Amino acid sequence: MSFEIEPRGTPSDPFASALRDAINARDATLSWLHDQLRGRGNTVSMATLSYWRSGARRPEGAQSIAALADIERLLDLTDGTLTRLLKTSKRTGPLGPVQFPLDASDLERAVKDAFTALGAPYPTMSREVTTHSVSDVDADGSVAVTSIRSVVQATSGTVTGIPFLEMTPGVRSPAPIVTAVSGGRISAHYSHPSGEVHGGLFELDAPLTAPDTAMVEWSVAYPPGYPPTLDTGHALARQCRELLLWTRFHPGALPDWIEERVETPAGLVVTPLSLGGRTSIHQARRAFGPGTLSLHWGFGARDSQG
Repeated sequence: MSFEIEPRGTPSDPFASALRDAINARDATLSWLHDQLRGRGNTVSMATLSYWRSGARRPEGAQSIAALADIERLLDLTDGTLTRLLKTSKRTGPLGPVQFPLDASDLERAVKDAFTALGAPYPTMSREVTTHSVSDVDADGSVAVTSIRSVVQATSGTVTGIPFLEMTPGVRSPAPIVTAVSGGRISAHYSHPSGEVHGGLFELDAPLTAPDTAMVEWSVAYPPGYPPTLDTGHALARQCRELLLWTRFHPGALPDWIEERVETPAGLVVTPLSLGGRTSIHQARRAFGPGTLSLHWGFGARDSQG
């Protein structure tokens, strides 16, 4: 076992001091921290970690802020312990393009109408850094409820609320039940006259000033009379560091076929998948978006269904 003793933090830089103290308390080394981050897909260098520890530099880019969230977890810190010490920084680094995730101009207009009705700027002043979406499918083979947890980041200015929308392209549907689980509350609901866009404004527990992050959780349930939902998915207007979809099927209603659909500005890619004896399937992407990652399934012959 190797040890790398860090000097105790000084009050001159609260962030560097807190980071050094956390590393010492964990009896960790920078090399261990670097390896753990690399395993999670964060490519922050040893030199950068050393700069952060010494106070010579501070995390400022969006990728660095995302890495910092992982560092907090690796060092057994409460979410936000280190990131809240960076409030003087207003840089988010390269944000990449903002683009409506579907090739559907009518649907985008409906989404713009939703943002206007909810009092939110379009495009949004925030992005999802990490999103985990878990969907449970009932005995009828249709989605019953989806729970979503996200690390969201303000990309400019101060954000007090974020619209979360459900879209059913080409299908008129009643409004699903959108519920805030943690990190805020649903302060307003909206349904577009087309019936293809529904959702609400997730009002955060506390305002976010760029590039601060927050953890939020919400759920979407589908009431009686809702059209059968034989797909799960998540759409992103900006790139997300990590997107994970987990679809869990009722053991008595396993589909006969499953396929993954990935729609990005480069086009649509459809890939047949298999449960392989399991009752659930997950899809994971890093640095994904703008675009949509989804799972579709059905019963009977695939060729007879759209």
